[in-house]
Amino acid sequence: MTELDISFISRFLINLLSLILLCYACYFRVSKNSTVAGSFILFGVGVFIITRLLHGVDMSMEFAFGLFAVFTMLRYRTESISIKEMTYLFLVTAIALLTSVGQMSLLDLMILNGIICLLAFAIDSSLFGKRYQTKTISYERIENITPHNRTKLIDDLSERTGLMVEKVEIEHIDFLRDTAQIKISYLPHE
Repeated sequence: MTELDISFISRFLINLLSLILLCYACYFRVSKNSTVAGSFILFGVGVFIITRLLHGVDMSMEFAFGLFAVFTMLRYRTESISIKEMTYLFLVTAIALLTSVGQMSLLDLMILNGIICLLAFAIDSSLFGKRYQTKTISYERIENITPHNRTKLIDDLSERTGLMVEKVEIEHIDFLRDTAQIKISYLPHE
């Protein structure tokens, strides 16, 4: 094996382990969406392989970010994803690009990728506050959506949904049908 082969394999393994750590220890732990987590890993592996193989063709970091811009434009042609998933997609791409074309030592790459994963883990943990979930519901008791009935609205939603509703946001009011689209934020049951 040549030195180039060893460098490719070692960088590939660092990339793969970093992606698995980011996607399963951080993203999947909170979202429980294995399809998206697996897709993130495959996306990161693809970006790594493309940029690593084309890096030898006198490419630069500008090319790598140009490739990222192409992938970002593809995002607008597909179903929308949440801000959180878009952030993880950016982190996956950043790890793949840094690992494939970065001029750092392998130890520095492992430390940097570890810091990225550790930050994602900390931000998604409950260290920085409670993790609320949201739902949008159709609500028919239109008299409760007025500001002076806010407490009554939250109590009614909590009782009817069985959730610990903390915040209510009125998205749309339909006076013809006497309904409102309401986004509720609640604490999930442990």
